[in-house]
Amino acid sequence: MNEKTLRDMLQRHRSGELTLDEVVAALRQLPFENTPEAKIDHHRSLRCGFGEVIFCAGKTVPQVRDIFSRLAQAGQNVLATRAAEEMAAAVREDFPEAVYTSSARTIHLRRQPSEQVGHVAIVAAGTSDLPVAEEARVTAETMDARVTTHYDVGVAGLHRLLAETKELQQALAVVAVAGMEGALASVVGGLVAAPVIAVPTSVGYGASFGGVAALLAMLNSCASGVSVVNIDNGFAGGYTAAVINRQSVQK
Repeated sequence: MNEKTLRDMLQRHRSGELTLDEVVAALRQLPFENTPEAKIDHHRSLRCGFGEVIFCAGKTVPQVRDIFSRLAQAGQNVLATRAAEEMAAAVREDFPEAVYTSSARTIHLRRQPSEQVGHVAIVAAGTSDLPVAEEARVTAETMDARVTTHYDVGVAGLHRLLAETKELQQALAVVAVAGMEGALASVVGGLVAAPVIAVPTSVGYGASFGGVAALLAMLNSCASGVSVVNIDNGFAGGYTAAVINRQSVQK
C-alpha cells in the first residue's frame, strides 16, 4: 500500500464511502503479511516511496506467482526481476495485463495511474550490455521516471557518445552501463552535471574477471559525481536513478 492509496482510503472513510471496519480490514496486512515461505512487506511503499520488489532468482514458479499476487492485490505497482519465462506465464494467468520484458528478465504490473516525470538517461556501452541496461530502464519506468535510452555508445567509438551529449545534459540522473574496461562511466561523468550511477557488467574477455575489472575501474573513476552499484545490477542502477529523479522533481 502506498501513501496515495492510504490517503484515498481515509478520504473515502471521511466521506462515508467506506466503513471503519472496511478500513481496518484493508490495513490489517500492515506492516507485513506472513505466508508459509515469505514475509511480504506491504509497508515498504509508505516508508521508501516504492513497494517491495521480487527477486526471482532462486525462487520457484509457485513462490513467485504467490508473492506477485499478494503484492498486486494490495493495489500497488509490482516489479519482479531476474524472472524466467515460465514465471511470467504463471503470473499472467492471474494478471493478463502484466508485462514480461524478456531482454530485461522483468515482470511488471501497473496498478497505479502512470505519470512519468523528470528525466533519467540510460547509457549502455555495447549491445552485449543491453540486458542490464533494460533492467535499469524497466525499473525506472515502473517507478514513474521518464526514461531516454542511449545504447551502443561505448568509448571505442567516442563520437557516438558525444552525439548524445545535449540530451544527456538535460537528465536529472544518468545510468551508465558498461563491461570490458568500464571506461564509459568516467567519460559520462565528465560530460554531465547530474549524478551518474555506474553499473559494471560481466561482459568481457578473461581478464575482465566477470566484471571485476569494470567494477574496479568505475570505483576508481576520476570523474566527480559517479557512484557505483554491483556487477550486472541494473535494478539498483535504475532504482537509484529513479529516486534521485523523484527527489529532483519534487523540489
